[in-house]
Amino acid sequence: MNSYENAIEINGLTKKYDGFTLDNVSFSVPKGSIMGFIGQNGAGKTTTIRALLNIIKIDSGEIKLLGLDHKKDEYAVKERIAVVFDELPFHDSFTGAALSKMFGGLYGTWDEKRFFELCDRFGLPVKKKLSKFSKGMKMKMQIATALSHNAELLIMDEATTGLDPVVRNEILDMFREYLMDDDKSILMSSHITSDLEKIADCVTFIDKGKILLTGYKDDVLDTHGVIKCTKAEFKEIAPADFISARVNDFGADVMIADRAAAEKKYSGAMIEKTTLEEIMLFYVNRGKKEWS
Repeated sequence: MNSYENAIEINGLTKKYDGFTLDNVSFSVPKGSIMGFIGQNGAGKTTTIRALLNIIKIDSGEIKLLGLDHKKDEYAVKERIAVVFDELPFHDSFTGAALSKMFGGLYGTWDEKRFFELCDRFGLPVKKKLSKFSKGMKMKMQIATALSHNAELLIMDEATTGLDPVVRNEILDMFREYLMDDDKSILMSSHITSDLEKIADCVTFIDKGKILLTGYKDDVLDTHGVIKCTKAEFKEIAPADFISARVNDFGADVMIADRAAAEKKYSGAMIEKTTLEEIMLFYVNRGKKEWS
């Protein structure tokens, strides 16, 4: 087993398509943490994940998973990771029991007992065909398989989208348990920021193929803030000091990225705490600077 500090390391990842570019993407997922990978639909989250998994060829850059090269060591990497997509990759005619047989043949580390325990916990009948499963059950089945071969890294692409809050909470609890082992790590892409706010240690925010910010979630939330002010007060704030502002007839909400500096410079201003969702919204509108 190789030792590694970061479960994922991406440096200068670039991939050009007609009309879309993953532009010099760099971030890392510290070992033992859960990284929330956030951005709007079409921002580049899935393209980045496909590049990680060597499903698409990259134009330039370097990707390491568990300290190994994503291309050169692809097979060794894929033995040790698990991936959950937003759509079920298994054929509808399979049953849970059939999946267990199949994965038992694919992975030397397959734990059938663990798989059946998870199916039981999730209320998944192992003799029923997947075609009879609801979307939530299919997602739970993917997660049960992902957690049953002792993977060191879980990669989730929009895994909680379209699920009801009860199912989402169950799944988030499973991830918390999984992370109790310090050697395990998760990269979880989602545009449901409330899920990530509950569970993520770190966040990386991508927009139009570019990384806008990456770091520990608490640091990101602590350094950002929203100044609530009148229109007249808003005119006093230098454009360089804020990301964007939501302006209406009553006043303005102004997103700042350096709370300490803003408190010094605009000492009378009321600066409120913010959320990942608000941060995402204000950054997405940064090109307009002012919006309503």
